Amino acid sequence: MEREAAGSEGPLSEESFLQLAQAGVRSPRFTGLCARLVGELRALCPLEEDLSPTSAGPEDAETFQIELSGLLQELHCPYPALTTGAVTARLGSPHACLQLLYFLSSELQAARLLCRKRPPAPPQGEGADAAWRELQLICQALGGLELAPPAPQLLGDIKSKVAEALSALPHDHQEMAPLLRAPLMAPQWAALEGIRQALRTEYECRKRMMVTRFEVTLQAFLWSERAPAHGAALRAAVSPLRQVESAAPGVSLARLLAARADASRIVSASTGRCRHRTSCAINKVLMGGVPDRGGRPTEIEPPMPTWEKRREGGAGQQRWGRRGKKKK
Repeated sequence: MEREAAGSEGPLSEESFLQLAQAGVRSPRFTGLCARLVGELRALCPLEEDLSPTSAGPEDAETFQIELSGLLQELHCPYPALTTGAVTARLGSPHACLQLLYFLSSELQAARLLCRKRPPAPPQGEGADAAWRELQLICQALGGLELAPPAPQLLGDIKSKVAEALSALPHDHQEMAPLLRAPLMAPQWAALEGIRQALRTEYECRKRMMVTRFEVTLQAFLWSERAPAHGAALRAAVSPLRQVESAAPGVSLARLLAARADASRIVSASTGRCRHRTSCAINKVLMGGVPDRGGRPTEIEPPMPTWEKRREGGAGQQRWGRRGKKKK
């Protein structure tokens, strides 16, 4: 049985392990192999303790065993021979040294397996984070598909899952067809991204304006004489609305790709299906008598003009005089 040592010249056999264990903790080859195993283990999982390779000398061997004691305690080593007793006497036998090599190599193998099964770290950046979140939602919608495979393999798995789900639908079911069917090239994707950014900026501006108007209206309500009695209840009712309004818009290019053919149908807002979604309890509230604020010019009679007597020697005679002259 061969065991691969991290950083070694090649695979190590069980005989090599026995030879290194016979050399003991005073051998630089033994301590060097332990340090290399721990170094790769630290690269795969977070560890605070570390091991330093030693040279041929009793002082270095004692330092190595002291560092090893803290490392084994952090790794929760299950072997009492390596964790109990005097620190400098735990590796006094070849059996204990061989047991240490087997323990470190098995921990390294387990860390490698966990690293392969671990999903890759999400990419950095705003656009990359949005794409990563969309991939997570897609995998959840397709029945818990894992994000562990590489990107090309993951996209292939998603495509096969979607094709399998579409094949189970009736043949005349056209609502699941994508709304955007034309292939887009890189310049077209860039133009779509620019349009999305412009719409996002416009939407955020309108949203800030709406929130500002809401704040002004709320302040006007708080100026009322009943505000001291009902101000706390009003703030408690408005607080959840403020949290919702502070959320950023979630419109992305992925939503464009997710749009289906049924999104292109223009339905009147007064139909029963739409009213079933938009109707609420406030639509059934009847308003009582309200003060008449006017604003109806057709119901107001225009005032009759008043005539004044023409003044003698005033501006009227001068105007008539000027009008009588002909232009040359």
